[in-house]
Amino acid sequence: MKRQILIHPDPRLKKLAEPLSDISDALRKLSDDMLETMYDAPGIGLAAPQIGVLQRLVVLDCVKEEGEAPRPLVMFNPEIIAASDDMQSYEEGCLSIPDQYAAVTRPAEVTARWMDRNGAEQEETFEGLWAVCVQHEIDHLDGKLFIDYLTPIKRQMITRKMQKLKREMARD
Repeated sequence: MKRQILIHPDPRLKKLAEPLSDISDALRKLSDDMLETMYDAPGIGLAAPQIGVLQRLVVLDCVKEEGEAPRPLVMFNPEIIAASDDMQSYEEGCLSIPDQYAAVTRPAEVTARWMDRNGAEQEETFEGLWAVCVQHEIDHLDGKLFIDYLTPIKRQMITRKMQKLKREMARD
């Protein structure tokens, strides 16, 4: 079932998400809903707080090449356990901040640990777009948006655009 994606500014997007103690059928269903919502948007990542659920759950799939098999990843309680000293700048966007993009500099390679849908611990090293996406989505779990990396003026401009968008959406 597709879920409604919260649009910035929404106070829930700035809250800390709660760790999950175990993986239930309800959480697996939530992750399925999140994947459906993300693919429909279309996006490459979605964190539970973006649909108003303050729990540490993210989904992502950074496969963008035509004809390549999708690789949906579901991460419960994800955390970055290592990051490279090498940095990369990437033009980021966010489903909660539609049609706004800005360059954000982050570690070029990160190693993440998480629990999968079966409650098994997973660990993987990501680079390129996958590294950007993992970091971006985990930021959501900590109440941080990509615009928080921007200068205050840029952040204010984007926030004002989102307030205007929300007003227009409320009229429709």
